[in-house]
Amino acid sequence: EGEEMEIRKTAVGGVMSEGMFCDSRMLGWGSGSSGIAAQVPDSFEVGSAPPTSKPGSPPTASSESAIPAVEVKPLFEKKLTKEEKKKLAEERKAARKAAKEAKKAAES
Repeated sequence: EGEEMEIRKTAVGGVMSEGMFCDSRMLGWGSGSSGIAAQVPDSFEVGSAPPTSKPGSPPTASSESAIPAVEVKPLFEKKLTKEEKKKLAEERKAARKAAKEAKKAAES
């Protein structure tokens, strides 16, 4: 259906990437929603060809609760707008001023 593509380890925006998310249609499964990442079993070998057909249904809520939550950090930091930078600078300045006043009050 689509063009064949080999996924390789490469730098994306200065950060190393070892793969990509694919939806059902990108994998040639025919069914499934476009734009929703496909789920493959944990037994799936990284680097091997994708399964020829869509694997069984996704895990149920009871089995998901057994998997510990993992904090996922974004690949890129959001750049602040000028307004956000000004607000952050004002907050830092106010915090320094409050700390300075608290220190003066403690010394008195």
